[in-house]
Amino acid sequence: MLRWFAGRPTTKAHGMKRTRLLKRWALILLGSSAVLLVPWMVVLALTLPTRTEVHNWSVAWIGLDVLMAAGCAATAVLGLRGDARARLTASATASVSLLDAWFDITTSAVGTELLEALASAVAEAGLAAACVYLALSKGWGRMTGRPGETAR
Repeated sequence: MLRWFAGRPTTKAHGMKRTRLLKRWALILLGSSAVLLVPWMVVLALTLPTRTEVHNWSVAWIGLDVLMAAGCAATAVLGLRGDARARLTASATASVSLLDAWFDITTSAVGTELLEALASAVAEAGLAAACVYLALSKGWGRMTGRPGETAR
């Protein structure tokens, strides 16, 4: 079985069949994960404390901002080179931006801190919208996987 996954297809039809099967299994895994996450969320909602002391708090926040900056930079560089893989980095950057906004808001204290988080979330939502636009843009052509090359 492992040889089948790792081996080269003997024919184009065989390769297409294997690709369809792998895609189907990946989709089944994702669907199953979505279903299994529901009871896990219930457990967390019932057992997590509303307050806790967190170690490495600054590392977590800086790490999230580093991911967002790296995503912005990668998307800009790939996009300016005309590389269709910018769609992938734009998609990931949109997700990170929305996660950052979510955690900014949900971990803020009521008052000025929350207002600052909401203002920051508006900017991050705008960034996410721009990234989604780039990710869905048809101007890239078909992705080829080679830097600077798009299909015509």
